[in-house]
Amino acid sequence: MSLDVAPPARAVDVDQGGHLTVDDRVWLLRAMLVMRGLEERAMSLYRQGRVPGSFYDGYGQEAVSAGAAFATAPEDRLCILHRDLAAHVIRGVAPARILAQYLGREGGITRGRDGNVHFGDRTVGCVGMVSMLPDMMLVATGMAMAFKLRGERRCAMTWFGDGSTSRGDFHEAMNWAGVQKLPVVFVLENNQYAYSTPLDKQFAVDPVERAAVYGFTGVKVDGNDVEAVFEAARVARGRAVDGGGPTLIEAVTMRMHGHAAHDDMKYVPRAQVDEWRARDPIDRQEARLAELGVDVAAVRASVTTEIDAATEEALASPMPDPASAASGVFCEGEPEILGDGVARWSGFLGEA
Repeated sequence: MSLDVAPPARAVDVDQGGHLTVDDRVWLLRAMLVMRGLEERAMSLYRQGRVPGSFYDGYGQEAVSAGAAFATAPEDRLCILHRDLAAHVIRGVAPARILAQYLGREGGITRGRDGNVHFGDRTVGCVGMVSMLPDMMLVATGMAMAFKLRGERRCAMTWFGDGSTSRGDFHEAMNWAGVQKLPVVFVLENNQYAYSTPLDKQFAVDPVERAAVYGFTGVKVDGNDVEAVFEAARVARGRAVDGGGPTLIEAVTMRMHGHAAHDDMKYVPRAQVDEWRARDPIDRQEARLAELGVDVAAVRASVTTEIDAATEEALASPMPDPASAASGVFCEGEPEILGDGVARWSGFLGEA
């Protein structure tokens, strides 16, 4: 079984329903492990004073970005937020580039031109994040509108938190996507808290019910089951490209760390944390694979080796030359991203 960085190439007919192979399931586990390993390493570097700014992670939420991103095709576009690192991993962004991004180094995705949250590699369909949340819902909706106007069979996907559903841009994106029946998949990461505000203080209805108000499908899934998230996203992606309009996927999960590195999360009851720790998405996928005879210890060891190598590479990357600060900031025309760059990631649905 291959443990290469690239995900297994698949050519599955989404209309017939694709079933995950063992290799697919291992890759999903591996993507979650890489995400957690990268964030743990970056947090350590942050506490050493090597990562500037603050630091945000998605500990415990790895299944939401890994499962959803794996259901997309190379021609689709992903608007990825700060707790969704596994989506970058799924698309094949090298761990060393991600760590170099956190460190502000030349080898990072933005080559030191932005912080450790706002990054994306357009050549593999990852759109750079915009704050505040959920601004990326508007970006994804606009991209989906372009796909529809051009008659292209592709979709946009974006993630956002439960707190985002109380903002106006959430409703603007939902309304326009519903009216226009756009090929967009909205993935709501319901991680129980909008910073320190619990769910019962945020809204009086289940967020997934809001999809029906805007005229499209809403589904709720276990956000700590990576295969359940994948299946919901696979169906939603198929609906989108077939002209059936958008889908709101509410993935119920838990933010196991504070809002950012400075937050001790004392406002969360200890019993709630313990309950969700027992439902850890990585532990659950490992148990599933162990039953299939997979050596999960070997998978973990492989990821640890990869993270160590990525750390060495990132730390060896130089700081960017200040003289180059104005280059690569504005779009100067990059035709290569319109051609073979799209096909650099093959993913679950095969080649573009």
